[in-house]
Amino acid sequence: MITVLLADDHTMVREGLRYLLEAPGDILIAATASNGQEAMELAMVECPDVVVMDVSMPIMDGIEATQHICEGCPDTHVVMLSMHDTPEYVQRALQAGALGYILKDDAGNELVEAVRTLYKGKSYFSPKIAKVIKNLRDFF
Repeated sequence: MITVLLADDHTMVREGLRYLLEAPGDILIAATASNGQEAMELAMVECPDVVVMDVSMPIMDGIEATQHICEGCPDTHVVMLSMHDTPEYVQRALQAGALGYILKDDAGNELVEAVRTLYKGKSYFSPKIAKVIKNLRDFF
């Protein structure tokens, strides 16, 4: 069973993501958080296999929380879930230690696969985000 911490500041989004992730039967939501600070604190206690992290949240944003989680729980992998597809957000998330980045518009089709892929220690990116990363690499 893959354990997951869900972090999003919208209750309805968290509930929808829980349903989506638990439906296949191999993923268990170990905890949910409504802000980055709470996500970081819960991750340190729960040590989930994967964290699904919203980028824009109150108190502490998802990117800062990701950095703390990756430092404190090296076996926990973070996938960012965001509406932001700009190079700046993607680069900051990767620098913080995220192994995945998917867009909220693609979550219904990709989130389960992303969680399973990160659980195996591999990265997963929405196609549009993969293009952003390629462009970043070509730039440098």
